[in-house]
This record gives sequence, C-alpha cells and structure tokens, in this order.
Amino acid sequence: MGGVSSAADVHRKTWSAAPAGFFEVEAAGLRWLGEGTAADGARVVRVRGVGTDHIELERLHPAAPGAAAADNLGRGLAATHRLGAPAFGAPPAGWTGPAWIGRQPQTNDPTPTWGAFYAEQRVRPFVRRALDRGHLDAAGAGIVDRVCDRLAGGEFDDDTPPARIHGDLWAGNVVFVAGEAVLIDPAAHGGHGLTDLAMLHLFGCPGLERVTAAYADAADLPAGWRDLLELHQLHPLAVHAASHGPAYATQLVQAAGTYA
Repeated sequence: MGGVSSAADVHRKTWSAAPAGFFEVEAAGLRWLGEGTAADGARVVRVRGVGTDHIELERLHPAAPGAAAADNLGRGLAATHRLGAPAFGAPPAGWTGPAWIGRQPQTNDPTPTWGAFYAEQRVRPFVRRALDRGHLDAAGAGIVDRVCDRLAGGEFDDDTPPARIHGDLWAGNVVFVAGEAVLIDPAAHGGHGLTDLAMLHLFGCPGLERVTAAYADAADLPAGWRDLLELHQLHPLAVHAASHGPAYATQLVQAAGTYA
C-alpha cells in the first residue's frame, strides 16, 4: 500500500461475490507491469490497497488523447514487454493462484512454448465454453481446433522470449490522462507481445496508428507481423464468443480460417 491518501484520490472497485483471489491477482498484475514504469515502460495505475471483495487504485482524471501520449504508449508498451517473464503463461510475480480475463476464469500455467500455451490455455477453453453455451457450432469449433493443432505443434513459434504482457489490452483498459496513457485492469502474464497489440487492433484505440508505429519501431518487429494479428486475436474473440454470443463466434471462425 502507498502512503496516506484522501478518499478523493482513490478509486475503489468492489464485487461482493468476487471469487477468492479475484482482486488480489489484479493487484499483483498491476504491480508486476508497473515495475516497467521506471524503465520507460508503459504507465500503469497504482494500487492503493486490496481486499477479498475490492481493490483501491489511484484515481485517474481522463483527458483528451494526444499524439505524444499515443507515441509514448507504443514505446512504453514495447519496453514493458522487454521486461520479460519466466515462461509463457507465467503469472505475475508472487502470485500462484487463479486468474481471470474480465470475470471469466483462465489459467496461467508456465509452458515452454508460446504456441502450446496459447492454444491450450487461451483459445481452446473458451471455444469449449462457446460450444457448450450454443454460441458456436461444431463445424466452427473444428476450424478453430485445426488452428490450435498448428499452434500446439509449434508452427507459429518464433525466437521471441516470453514478454510481460497486459493480456486484456482493449481501449477500455487504456485511460488517457493529461499528457499520457495509463493501463488499467490487466490479465497480466508471460505471453507474446503481439497479443497486446492485436487486441488494440481488434477493438480500436485512440491514436492507434501512432501507437502501432511507435511500438513496431521500438520492438523491432519483423516483416510480415501484421499477417499474424488475427492469430493473436483468437483469444479475445473466443472469450467474447463464450460470453457475448454468436456474432463474436462468427468473427472467431473467420479469423481462424486465415490459418486453418
């Protein structure tokens, strides 16, 4: 916890029915990502306190997005990713409990390769949920499964080491304040840096092209990286297919079809 703060300086999020560890893993993820701020990483909202049914954060004061803030977000995100993680799927430092994206559970089990982690812990579990809930049909699930087989087999693995990623980086989790952007509400873990960038592209973000250009330059992305964005969007699309219905399932199958 930080120093003494007034109520006006604190934003308190509560959920009386929160499962054990829900807010604690959010706090652990914010602190882990926040280690990068001192090393030119992305700015992350500061944790003021945490309990079983709440988390207290510094209060942010939103402002209009600016070009400099977008540039800095791209460079900062690349710097945060470079901090790395012990393995693909590694949880935030000091945390060994459950994990979520939004309010949907997912796992953070360290895995030697990205493709196997992504297929088995990020895509397939949500495809099964979407199928069980009637949001996705068996034919569509089969297309996604074929891509997961390729992922698990290592076809999309590269030499990139595990990155320290936000894991739920849509525009709603990027708050522009005066002169900068601040990251909130992560599903932090060791992953592939393109996954964060891909989610920004999936749902949009103010100044997206500036964020992208700054990130691509700072991360020294290889040629052809844009061709992999839909692959890295399979996780959020599967999450939304499970929770929000058939429209996202259709988009999931279309994205998977690029790689099936």
